[in-house]
Amino acid sequence: MSPASSALIDDLVCANHILYVEGVVDGFGHVSVRHDQRDDRFLLACGVAPATVTADDIVEIDYDGNVQDEAGRRSYIERFIHSEIYKSRPDVMAIVHSHSPAIIPFSVTRATLRPVCHMSGFLGFSTPVFEIRGTAGDDNDMLVKSAKLGKALAETLGKHHFALMRGHGSVTVADSIKLAVARSIWAEMNAKLQTEAMRLAQMAGDNSVNYLTPGEAKGSMTINETVVDRPWDFWKAKARVALLGLKR
Repeated sequence: MSPASSALIDDLVCANHILYVEGVVDGFGHVSVRHDQRDDRFLLACGVAPATVTADDIVEIDYDGNVQDEAGRRSYIERFIHSEIYKSRPDVMAIVHSHSPAIIPFSVTRATLRPVCHMSGFLGFSTPVFEIRGTAGDDNDMLVKSAKLGKALAETLGKHHFALMRGHGSVTVADSIKLAVARSIWAEMNAKLQTEAMRLAQMAGDNSVNYLTPGEAKGSMTINETVVDRPWDFWKAKARVALLGLKR
């Protein structure tokens, strides 16, 4: 029954702030991490805006999506995104769900999100798109608010590091909270770069974009994962300054 370490909670709080300052989340979106002292729970903020998250807002949730909090605090309705992915992917230690704006157009068009720069090799070449209608039907609110929908999303994600959610956003996974945050930032950056590259290619009249090869994607992803502390420290310092004086 050991509580999560203060260091892990601090990283989770920082992750929320970083994602806000870097434009990946706004008043919505969330990031979670597996509990480091228990194998049956993960950590997620209660239902507050990411920029305002403090250590006191972190709650424990089991893998059935039940919030374990003596104070009775509730977490996000889409916590099942996290619980079902953790259940199906023992290699995943952290998850980010966001509605980052440059990403969403790739979820509603035939354009495939592919790596165009060396920071985004993790995207691979078959970015999956979760179609909620396949599970919830045509009349739904687009929210992954049940274990059934969370499981369907986890199945779409499969072994990928990233998945689009049609008309909604995306989900990013990694084996550490720092890497999950980095990947979500790099995915948004890649979406902007790819959109601009496709626009320029169309203007040039050939519609061709020189994407990373599979070997380049794999090689750059491996290198980036070894130096994630460097951008994390920068983003953390930047978020601290940006949110200085912010009051809930």
